[in-house]
Amino acid sequence: MAPAPPASLTMLALQHIRLPLSEFTLELDLKLSARVTAVFGPSGAGKTSLLDVVAGLRRAASAMIQLDDEVLTDTDRGVFVPPSRRRLGYVPQDLALFPHLSVRQNLLYGRKPETKANSLFTFERVIEVLEIEPLIHRGIERLSGGEKQRVALARALLSSPRLLLLDEPLASLDAKLKARVLPFLTRIRDEFRVPMLYVTHDRAETLALADEIVVMIEGKAVQAGPVQDVFSRPASLAVAGLFTVETVKPGRIIKSEGGLVSVAVGTATVAAAETGVPNGTRDVFVCIRAEDVILLKGADTSSSARNHLSATVQSIAREGPFIRIDLDCGFPLAALLTRQACEELTLNTGDRVIALVKAPHVHLIAR
Repeated sequence: MAPAPPASLTMLALQHIRLPLSEFTLELDLKLSARVTAVFGPSGAGKTSLLDVVAGLRRAASAMIQLDDEVLTDTDRGVFVPPSRRRLGYVPQDLALFPHLSVRQNLLYGRKPETKANSLFTFERVIEVLEIEPLIHRGIERLSGGEKQRVALARALLSSPRLLLLDEPLASLDAKLKARVLPFLTRIRDEFRVPMLYVTHDRAETLALADEIVVMIEGKAVQAGPVQDVFSRPASLAVAGLFTVETVKPGRIIKSEGGLVSVAVGTATVAAAETGVPNGTRDVFVCIRAEDVILLKGADTSSSARNHLSATVQSIAREGPFIRIDLDCGFPLAALLTRQACEELTLNTGDRVIALVKAPHVHLIAR
């Protein structure tokens, strides 16, 4: 297998984007430079419309779109590069495979003649990376959902793209098929080094693939930045709700000292490492992710966690591969444990436990 090319920084400018839609207007002004940028948001947020504008499939009322040093669209100057000349690989939600053609014929459709500039995207290498050689002579209708996804990805790569636009490529797959296809996306990212604009509303996909995230709600980018920063520090209740922050409760800042703030929430007090809210703010929402809560039985004398909350187990329920524990510690608090950890603690409803939460894991949003 050929060695991966050196990493290169791709800059995608999406400036003065304005596209009226039926329910709202898509309005964005961003500069992106990550290998994989997740465009994250609920259905109907304008994510697909954004990809269509970047691909040149829809003309915005105003837009300046630049990929590295090439301007693809500039409505002020009358610049509009046709979709066929943008060298963008697009995998739409419906995959757009031709059912009357074989896999091989689908792959060769739109393939660019091989040159030194795109020698990385050879037919042999693409089918090797995506492991579709056994499917080459099949008809599209004889493929499983996961196989169709891989064929669509391969076809996009064979166009020698400078940027991949992926519109919820795993949304139609069940959890088992998603787990099979996701590694192929990471291989594309790591072996071809093609930057991606990846539309999704799945947190696990985002964490596995993306470096950067743009959160969209009703056509607006409400938060953007490194994935871990945005997930751990949602800028609003709407964003926290999208990311499934299990505990969001109203609180009031009662003290600030030594880089820590004390917040009254319910009948308890919790410490946060920093407020992230404007000076003078008193009323806040306290946000804590369930996976950031550690449970102990008995007295704890060794943990460095700032928050040691006495709690009663209210309920225990399976949640996917984990066990969700709902607690009462003066306010409702959720914890997410592995099954093994839950069994080792021998937890039952009504048990008394200590909930440990580090101060940096308590995030505050002004209300």
